[in-house]
Amino acid sequence: MANAQQSTSGYVPRLKTQYIEVVRPAMLKEFKYTNPMRVPEIEKVVLNMGIGEATADRKKVEQATRDMTLIAGQKPIMTKARKSIANFKLRDNMAIGCKVTLRKARMYEFLDRLVTIALPRVKDFRGLNPKSFDGRGNYAMGIKEHIIFPEIDYDKVEQIWGMDIIVCTTAETDDEARALLKQFNFPFQR
Repeated sequence: MANAQQSTSGYVPRLKTQYIEVVRPAMLKEFKYTNPMRVPEIEKVVLNMGIGEATADRKKVEQATRDMTLIAGQKPIMTKARKSIANFKLRDNMAIGCKVTLRKARMYEFLDRLVTIALPRVKDFRGLNPKSFDGRGNYAMGIKEHIIFPEIDYDKVEQIWGMDIIVCTTAETDDEARALLKQFNFPFQR
C-alpha cells in the first residue's frame, strides 16, 4: 500500500535521487563494474536502543519506544531478554530495549537527517570511525545521546539513551561500502 501511495504522489527521497544520478555513475567509474546492477546500494538501516534501567522501571522501555518511533517514523518492536540472569536482576522475557528496521523511502529519509542534521549536532564530533565495517560491507556506529535528532523535544525527555545504527549494504567488500557511504556524504575521519 505504501509503495502505491509513493508512486502516485511521485515523491522520491533526496538521497535516492542522489544515488541514481550521482553515486551509481561514480561507483561504476571508480570500481569499473561491467554490469550496472553490480553497483552496491544501501539495503536497510537497523536502529537499536538497549535500556539497561528497564529492569527497575518498565516505563523506561515505553519512553524509549516512543522516542524511537519519533526518530524512525515507524513503530519499533520491543526486544526481550532470552534468559534470566540474577546478577543483572533480569527475568526471562523481560523487555530490555527496542529496535526498528528501515527500508526504502524511510531509510533514505533517516540517513539524510542523520548525516545533515543529527551528526553535526554531536558535541566534539570528529567524524565517524572508518574502520567500523564488519568485513561484508555493513557499517555500525553508536550514538551516545538520542536527543541529537530534531524530532526529539529536549524539554520533554526524561532520560538520555544511546543507540546503535547499522547500515547494511549490498557491497561485497569494506572498500566498496566505504566508497558508497562517502558518496552519501558520511563524515568519516581522515
